[in-house]
Amino acid sequence: MARRPSAFSALIAVDKPAGCTSHDVVSRVRRAVGEKRVGHAGTLDPAATGVLVVGIGQATKLLGLLTLDRKGYRATFQLGAETTTDDAEGEVTLTAAVPDELLDPERAAREVARLVGEHDQVPPSFSAVSVGGRRAYDAARAGEELELAARRVRIYAAELRGVDREARTWELDLDVSKGTYVRSVARDLGRDLGCRAHVRALERTFAGPVTLADCVSLDELDARGAELVHERCLDPVATLGLARRELALEEVADVMCGRRIDAGDVPRGRRVALTFGGGLAGIWRCDGRHLVCESNFPQAIEGVR
Repeated sequence: MARRPSAFSALIAVDKPAGCTSHDVVSRVRRAVGEKRVGHAGTLDPAATGVLVVGIGQATKLLGLLTLDRKGYRATFQLGAETTTDDAEGEVTLTAAVPDELLDPERAAREVARLVGEHDQVPPSFSAVSVGGRRAYDAARAGEELELAARRVRIYAAELRGVDREARTWELDLDVSKGTYVRSVARDLGRDLGCRAHVRALERTFAGPVTLADCVSLDELDARGAELVHERCLDPVATLGLARRELALEEVADVMCGRRIDAGDVPRGRRVALTFGGGLAGIWRCDGRHLVCESNFPQAIEGVR
């Protein structure tokens, strides 16, 4: 059965609230804009808030192409306890005393600064990592243990924002590579310091070029639907991080049929976003003197600025 054409296609950034899954956000967006084809990039834990990139209509095809290689987080680390999930949603498994010196802002700032660099990180037991075709969180919920392999991650920047001595928490900003689990950062830091730790609160402040300033709330979407998306949609070319090439009118028919067009000054092997009339028409690659099609969007993805 042929799929009904989408009413429109766009990328939007949502400020995900706490207490819902990333799939819950997708369901809310579907209802708000009246479109079934909706997906998201970069899952956020239910307890986490912040930037979640959502694709509507043909923009769902872009979600697997978004690199979003660096992500930013504002996190609160709770010292003194480790949990099953490495955040406040889990049950406490281990506790430890928190020495007074770890609640001194200068000492805390030094420890946070030491996080910068490359690390071999084991993901949390409750995570979406797949082992042998099974999700780690499914095994964890069944009381089983999967052996999760360490992965190489990078922390580009880490800065302490404050210490709450009474609550025994550190608040910090992190700039990390794709695939980094902040919950694992807290867990491993607590083990290194001997005081145990977990994430008490987490907000994603950016994903690639997309920031909190680009986001809309679910309540705003509920109230204004597609009208808000048209106003606040992301520029798909900038979000993809590609060079832009505006099509001449006489090239449009060839592009829509997937026929090669002249590459002009696009370097060999380089991918380029083809745009026309404020929409993303396709992602093409330079092959010698011509551009060849990798992806076409018959219903152009709006928002090109």
